[in-house]
Amino acid sequence: MRILVLQHLDVEHPGSLREVWARKGHERVTVELDAGEPIPELEGFDMLAVMGGPMDVWEEDAHPWLRAEKAAIRRWVRELGRPYLGVCLGHQLLAEALGGRVAAMAAPEVGVSRIELTEAGRADPLFAGFGSEIEVFQWHGCEVSELPEGAVSLARSRASAVQAMRWGRCAYGLQFHPEIVEDTVADWKRIPEYWASLVKTLGPEGAEDLAGVVTPRLPSFRATAQRLDDNLCAALVETA
Repeated sequence: MRILVLQHLDVEHPGSLREVWARKGHERVTVELDAGEPIPELEGFDMLAVMGGPMDVWEEDAHPWLRAEKAAIRRWVRELGRPYLGVCLGHQLLAEALGGRVAAMAAPEVGVSRIELTEAGRADPLFAGFGSEIEVFQWHGCEVSELPEGAVSLARSRASAVQAMRWGRCAYGLQFHPEIVEDTVADWKRIPEYWASLVKTLGPEGAEDLAGVVTPRLPSFRATAQRLDDNLCAALVETA
């Protein structure tokens, strides 16, 4: 596949998914929206992956490119009907672009947590082979508060009701971060907005200790990312 990746911050990249895609021979084209790079013509791509970022979906005055990004996402899933994978902000942008709602949470959800698959999630091909609960990494202060028409929630956590969703046949959003790698925590701690949410959630000591909590879980997180990508590819082959 030829994958178009939309990034909103250079350190919020596809992480371990880059390795997964490379092993499968996929071509990855990255557009850094916050650096002013334009979105190319969509027709030349087979999959759209939209990553996380410190901005919120409604901050169009501060980040005017959000308008073009939402329009591109809307056209990609509604008109072209091609595979979409949104992570964190990319998950929220999918909901917003399709008429759902995103809102600030009472408190950020940061660190290692567990998500529970819904009945729809347990039946969805994206989560084939997973148990009813999955340990994941979180770092967000907003959530999908209202699903767009036609979307279904696939997973939830104690803090957020929509941890994963699907719209149509192959447009998926994940609120959690399956792509996390060795440098993720250190890189994101340098972002002022992320550091503030980290301290608010875990306290100063917990914030400093986060990398130590995450490191032994990295093999499991990589396995989750690998399986999610394998499942998505398998589902696309079956429904082609």
